[in-house]
Amino acid sequence: MRPLLMMCSLAFVLLATTSEAETRKHELVRHDGVTIETIIDGTGPRLVLLPSLGRDSEELDELAAEIARGGFRVVRPRPRGFGRSVGPMDKLTFHDFAADVAAVIKAQNAGPAIIAGHAYGHFIAKMTATDYPKLVKGVALVAAAQKNIDPKVRAWLAIATDPKQPEEERIKHLQMVFFAPGHDPRAWLTGFDPVVQKSQEVARDATPQATYWSAGTVPLLDLQAEHDPYRPRETKDQLVNEFGAARVTVVVIPNASHALPVEQPEATARALVAWAKTLK
Repeated sequence: MRPLLMMCSLAFVLLATTSEAETRKHELVRHDGVTIETIIDGTGPRLVLLPSLGRDSEELDELAAEIARGGFRVVRPRPRGFGRSVGPMDKLTFHDFAADVAAVIKAQNAGPAIIAGHAYGHFIAKMTATDYPKLVKGVALVAAAQKNIDPKVRAWLAIATDPKQPEEERIKHLQMVFFAPGHDPRAWLTGFDPVVQKSQEVARDATPQATYWSAGTVPLLDLQAEHDPYRPRETKDQLVNEFGAARVTVVVIPNASHALPVEQPEATARALVAWAKTLK
């Protein structure tokens, strides 16, 4: 490439990066003694992104940027315990975390929002739609688990996320749980906060599945990953069979596993944007 063209290309990349950085905002939302730091990208209808177990919303930067380019205002509440998000961490249920999300949506003052929850985040998305139906117009389940999770997979998860385990064992189990063949899982040796993870696991075990499973009556996008051990291929139509094809849209993304939005951010964003634009 000629030097002038290289300089122009570099300038374009720098301008694009700067532009995205300048449009990203951080806001604090407070309710009932809780403060939730919120990351906001783009403009347009609101789409709320929720991260997976024990992990921060910041790792969804690339996905958020892609969705924002698709014409949405992407809102990412950081879970309690990350950044400037603070609040009680003990004896919680999904209702508490749903209240955090609801407060963030209310602060946007722009009508009901779409919520996309990755893995564990899909539980909170469903709970929010159940507890606050007027604030939610659709829920996207991103790499959500089947209804009855295989205990073997949860055992793998415990090893993968435990910093006390030998690194080789953790890498092996991170691959088994989160990443498709050929994808390097070592980036996820870090990023799991043990205090946040424990708080979220306690909340999961304290919340009966029947209270959130249906996600109220809103439209659902069941965005699955081809190699996700939490969602064996034989369960592909589980939600369609339970709630009907008129309510549930199923999309399967190839070459991805449970870490779907990190492995395939562009494909995940395309599916989310396409479905979100069908909602009224």
